[in-house]
Amino acid sequence: MKSTSIPASVSVIGLGNMGVALADAFVKGGHPTTVWNRSADRAKGLVEKGAVLAGSVAEAITASSLVVVCLSTYKVMQELLEPLQSELSGRVIVNLTTGTPEDARKTAKWVSVHGGQYLDGAIMAVPQMIGLPETLIFYGGSKALFETYEPTLKLLGGNAAYLSEDHGVPLIYDLSLLTMMYGAWYGSLHAHALLSTANITATEFLPYATNWMNQLVAPLLSDPVAARARDEGNFKTDVSNMNTNKLGLEHIINASKEQGISVDWLLPVHELAVKKVAEGYGADSFERVIEAIRKPQVI
Repeated sequence: MKSTSIPASVSVIGLGNMGVALADAFVKGGHPTTVWNRSADRAKGLVEKGAVLAGSVAEAITASSLVVVCLSTYKVMQELLEPLQSELSGRVIVNLTTGTPEDARKTAKWVSVHGGQYLDGAIMAVPQMIGLPETLIFYGGSKALFETYEPTLKLLGGNAAYLSEDHGVPLIYDLSLLTMMYGAWYGSLHAHALLSTANITATEFLPYATNWMNQLVAPLLSDPVAARARDEGNFKTDVSNMNTNKLGLEHIINASKEQGISVDWLLPVHELAVKKVAEGYGADSFERVIEAIRKPQVI
């Protein structure tokens, strides 16, 4: 005889765009879902689909053994949960709020002290991607706890990646990927500002930018051989050394200055290359600047 057990209840605290998407995924997955938000009108659509609107944060926490939190900051989360320490006992808190690794570690200790269990996570997606099989969400904390709730968490994103017992690791992954994105994004904006000085549109440039990204940049950043060499501290190269890249940076800086384009973001990068050349590493790969990033000079 088939089991007819009802899926476990879930509470979602915080109904920004992401929180609404998370709660909606649980409702669609058949879980009795309780929601709370400062502005109750944010819950209207979810209630129409079957969710229950809690009258308070305490009510939302006590309604379910699994509580998913998605707020603007850890500070906001702390302000909401601090008065409810007794309600945390016996609850599993899955925090998908963005912050820093230390935020996650401190929160994990705080929840544990008050009798709760804790997983920290980082959503690598926009709200429209919640619920898709390819959507990536990182998790950290007790592996056994993650495995217990993995089927439920996969409703939020099929690519639920458990990383570490260290609650801060998901946010390290998150912020590292975002660092790559913002670096590339700003570089692209700088490029188009420079192009605009010659009345070259982004549309005209796009085919060449796409080719450059696909043929050179993406392979460079995702090369397993290069990753292993970085791990090993092997900066030998016969392709493009520090001297060459230092010169390339100087050309970009000088050309940008000639056209009245800001070079503020490029100057620190150039300074690192200059420093490594002065230390005698001109023949090494540009990747050696990671040493200066790991151990910045104290002025």
